[in-house]
Order: sequence, then structure tokens, then C-alpha cells
Amino acid sequence: MGRLIGILGGTFDPIHYGHLRPAYEVMQAAMLDEVRFIPNKQPPHRDAPLLDGELRCECIEMAIAHVPRFILDRREIERDGASYMVDTLASLAADFPGDQLCLIMGMDAFGGLQSWHRWQQILELCQLVVTTRPGTRLQDLSLDDDLQARIIHDPAALKQGKNGRILLQSVTQLDISASQIRQSLKRGEGTYFLLPDTIREKLEKTYAI
Repeated sequence: MGRLIGILGGTFDPIHYGHLRPAYEVMQAAMLDEVRFIPNKQPPHRDAPLLDGELRCECIEMAIAHVPRFILDRREIERDGASYMVDTLASLAADFPGDQLCLIMGMDAFGGLQSWHRWQQILELCQLVVTTRPGTRLQDLSLDDDLQARIIHDPAALKQGKNGRILLQSVTQLDISASQIRQSLKRGEGTYFLLPDTIREKLEKTYAI
């Protein structure tokens, strides 16, 4: 079996510690060889990001510069049309044959998985790693029987068997939102301890929100 590649998509508008710390904990706990941060260009179910794509990519690069196994992946920014994860996973599978893709998502996103574009195909292309708060119980998740049967508890099982397994991984949940950061910047308020200082300084000095 090849490498385990973590996939973390989102607007990253801007990236902050609520993205970075859980991704790092998942990488360690699930023994991922790398985590690819994939900013989307045109999210299909929400408003377009406020920060332009190049600035969001630059901020991601600054945020992950000192973590060797964190990688910026620009494929959605460079692709025309809506940023559907199923298309991104198909592209990744073509680029990394023999490697195992592991899509990282939070509980809120997982709860809406069945509304995603061609969501059944997503389960055919990757394993899921769903980040949970400490103490989350399986019975709290309200899963249908099919998804319930896919749950695994041992990260080592991500490399075993077919795609579509779902690992529940407890991580430190930081209640930080990008919209909160944008509003603070708009009001001229400090955003200390919400995102890396290099990004905070760049947004405060060079981007008028």
C-alpha cells in the first residue's frame, strides 16, 4: 500500500488555528504522510470567499511553511467552475495512484454529507476522517445504517480494505470562525491568537476588508 494522503478542503477565508491545529492532530493520530490544504475557488453551497484566491493561497503557504508534511494544493483555485469535492478527489486519485486518500472534515460537514454533489462517489474515492470533540459518542451522531456500518476506530484500518470507511478522530476543537476574523479586521479590532501573526499582520496591512 502507498502513502496516506490527508485532504482538507475549504474556503480558508482566511486560514486560522481552527483549521491548523485539528489538521495537525489528525496527521499525527492517523499517521498520515501528508495533509494537502485545498482552497476552493467557487464553493457551490455558500457565497464566494471575500479574500481573493491568490491571497488565500499565500496565507496558507505562510501558515504551513514550517510543517514539512503540510502542502498547499491549488487545483481547485486553478480549475474553472464550481469546486465540487468529488471532482477534486477524482483528480487526486489520478495524480496519486496507489496512495490512499483520506478526506478530513468536521462533524458539521459530515452531518450534511448526503447533500453533497455525488456524495456516494466520494465514499468510493477515499476514506473519511471526521474530527470530533473529546467525549463524542457514536450514538450522538444520528447516522443511517449504511454510514454506521462504515465506522472504524483504529486509524491503522485506513490502509486496509476498500474506500468508504469513516474514522472518528477526537481533536482539540477551537471555536474560531473565519467570519469572526473578517468582522474583527473590518472593525479594526485585534485578531491576536486566532491565526498566525504573519497572516494577521499581512491582512491588517495589505487588505482592506
